[in-house]
Amino acid sequence: MISYRCLSILLSPLVSFFHFATADEFDVEIKPLLTKYCIGCHNDDNTEGEVNFATFENPAQIDAAFKTWESAAERLVARDMPPEGESQPTDIERERILHWYQNRFVDSVVAKPASFRPRRLSAVEYRNTLQSLFGFELEVAIIEAEQTKSETSLVLKLLPDDPPGRSGFRNDTHSNPLTTVIWDQYSFLTDHALSEFFAPNNRHFLEAYVGPLKENFAEAEAEKLVRTFAPRALRRPLPEAELSEIIDRIERRSPDVQVEDAVKRELKAILMSPSFLYRGLRMERIPGQQPVDDFELAERLSYFLWGDMPDATLTELAKSGTLGDTDVLKRQVDRMLLSPQASHLATDFAFQWLAINEIEHFGDNYPLQQSMEAQVVDFMQYLFTEDRPLIELIDSDVSFINPLIARHYGKDRNQLKAYRKAKGIEVEFVSHQKITLEHSKNRGGILTMPGILAMNKGPVLRGTWVLERILGDELPDPPMNVGSVPPPRDGEDLTFRQRFELHRANVTCASCHDKIDPLGFALQRYDDSGSYVGQNATVTRTRGKDSDHATKGKRIDTSGRLPSGETFEDMQGLKHLLATSQRRKVIRNIVERTLSYALCRALEIHDRPTVDQMVDNLDQRNGTYRDLFHAVVLSLPFRETVNPIHEAPQ
Repeated sequence: MISYRCLSILLSPLVSFFHFATADEFDVEIKPLLTKYCIGCHNDDNTEGEVNFATFENPAQIDAAFKTWESAAERLVARDMPPEGESQPTDIERERILHWYQNRFVDSVVAKPASFRPRRLSAVEYRNTLQSLFGFELEVAIIEAEQTKSETSLVLKLLPDDPPGRSGFRNDTHSNPLTTVIWDQYSFLTDHALSEFFAPNNRHFLEAYVGPLKENFAEAEAEKLVRTFAPRALRRPLPEAELSEIIDRIERRSPDVQVEDAVKRELKAILMSPSFLYRGLRMERIPGQQPVDDFELAERLSYFLWGDMPDATLTELAKSGTLGDTDVLKRQVDRMLLSPQASHLATDFAFQWLAINEIEHFGDNYPLQQSMEAQVVDFMQYLFTEDRPLIELIDSDVSFINPLIARHYGKDRNQLKAYRKAKGIEVEFVSHQKITLEHSKNRGGILTMPGILAMNKGPVLRGTWVLERILGDELPDPPMNVGSVPPPRDGEDLTFRQRFELHRANVTCASCHDKIDPLGFALQRYDDSGSYVGQNATVTRTRGKDSDHATKGKRIDTSGRLPSGETFEDMQGLKHLLATSQRRKVIRNIVERTLSYALCRALEIHDRPTVDQMVDNLDQRNGTYRDLFHAVVLSLPFRETVNPIHEAPQ
């Protein structure tokens, strides 16, 4: 995909070419061209490439689909849409559409935060918040074997998985309904947590709020608990009148109700309230655009970096009114990245961004699967917390291995420290150790990790993963009748790649495969298990299938040409292009993924100026992940909001 900024540069000479009113511009100038050249294939009944140009009836619909228009502008610049064999627009007509795109989606866009929308805590955030609030985790009482995977968190066991939102992330819960099933699970989990909290053998958790308990829990301790627990649970100070009302209800309880039971009832009401389950409901909102208050800022920061409620330090800074200071925010980011809780960035954000969950489909060897997942997580944690350059995602001389995946790393595996396997255990997961890649030139960076390669078998899946997860391109689903590459006929002397070229000759398919295939075939020297099969490996047929690690036949062709025209010979050459000429595109994808995750929503058109500025700064200074996190928390959409109730009609 041509970047947004590059499109702006390419289209800038057209700005003065056309001059017509913007109010009716789409209906008068653009819609007739879409009807003439596009809607025949992109309509309600035939949405090729998952694009439907027949649905745009008002400005809001047009602006919401800015990604679609960006792709369309790219295709017009590259002249690969309309496809070969279809009626083609004249140069003047192309320029008219491109000018409209420039005018509407580039020149007139100003940075603006999104409108406020309540967002429920994700299941992971809810689990973490309960654990921080009570001091313990609710666990499932099971015995876990080394060869199996079992969920030990009672919260995650009972709550349904959060579906990814429009952003692609599970913390984007704006559209997720609060069903009666989820409500009942919240009620059960709250009762269970409160029961454990007041259990005699857990008094130290209760004493963290009320101080040492010399005798039974009484009204004095009840008041202390309410005054300390309630503000923590709701993540901001509460008015004295609200606290007094809670305490008064406890004191006015029926004679047959124990003080402990009355307190449990009040705490449950707090933990089942929208103010606990949702974020931002208690922030005072004024008409129009406004900065979020310091308590909302503390929540945004803590749930972004930790997936958890603010700690005491953030809360105190919010109370003092200084959290919003630029230097204070930067120092807090640095502090929080040093905390073990910052592993959330790798285990949740990177896990979803890179689709590491697909490694689960690798097979029934759970220790090996866990090792492959953990390698990616450990590497991303290293990049995030040790202030590494953004582009080191593509190539790095550092990796993390354990005995189960050491075979992929040749002589470098000798850096592993010896360990003794538990008696009676045939295969077990062992934590990874950090190594320096001195001999494994075919490794380094995220693309060549065994788990990434093993979960994406074949050039199409591998190329698609690189295109979507690393370069940020959005691809439509393949046609329903796409079929598979036919096996070689008797006497046919063609490699898989040669037969694949024949298979994808369809013009419509080629528009995506021109992007996918060079990236995928660059990884063909890695087999289905993620092993590197050697520089001189060749292709032959084995049991009617292609084997890329055979010793006879034609040599594997890993060369390719990017849509930009740049060529490479192998994976090392591709990595060089990704880290140099394609560097800005990689950085833009990292920025967009991170900002979207931090905001818990899909990016909108008014986020583009913010993204552009961040990409410019990070690209020019060879920015690190810490620089990125600083930029995100200091950005306009992170620190401000818009009250939709008072917005002027669009």
